[in-house]
Amino acid sequence: MEYLQKAVEEIVEALSTSLKLVEPNQVNKFIDILLEAKEKNRKILVMGAGRSGLVGRAFAMRLMHLNFNVHVIGETITPAIEKEDILLAISGSGSTTTVVTAARIAKKVGAKVVAITSYPNSPLGRCSDHKVIIYGRTKVAGKKDYFSRQILGVHEPLAPLGTIFEATVSVFLDGLIVELMHRLGKTEADLKKRHATIE
Repeated sequence: MEYLQKAVEEIVEALSTSLKLVEPNQVNKFIDILLEAKEKNRKILVMGAGRSGLVGRAFAMRLMHLNFNVHVIGETITPAIEKEDILLAISGSGSTTTVVTAARIAKKVGAKVVAITSYPNSPLGRCSDHKVIIYGRTKVAGKKDYFSRQILGVHEPLAPLGTIFEATVSVFLDGLIVELMHRLGKTEADLKKRHATIE
């Protein structure tokens, strides 16, 4: 249980630190993009690979509860992306091949690409129309052996791989749903009306 407790404390602390670094101007513009898409009934397609994709799916579900025209890329019933639609692409590294490819295709057809990433100058960051920068684990310790890391004072995070980014984005997007509810005048009861009844 020792590592469980240490990891939980580290994740919670990293979440708090990362969320405080998110730029309000980036968030406000993201909200404006979402609300304009809703007003004009434009499609919002959500894309992410692996665990980032799961976070995206959870956000898409809540957007659906708020009656947005939202889809998840990769589903058999996902429609084509068209001019002025929105692609929300989630990738911590900003270099995940499938995500970058989807973003480039979206740009070619005239859709707007919104990236959530830790790296604004990544391939995804460079081809996006708008970015929300959310910092996760930005480097892995170069020294593999524990003793060398201790001597050099190098601390490798307990949470592996993209855990910090994915958890932070999940909390951020859940908070964003609450902000959208407020701006749209929606309550939990309104969301519940659109919640799945066959499960």
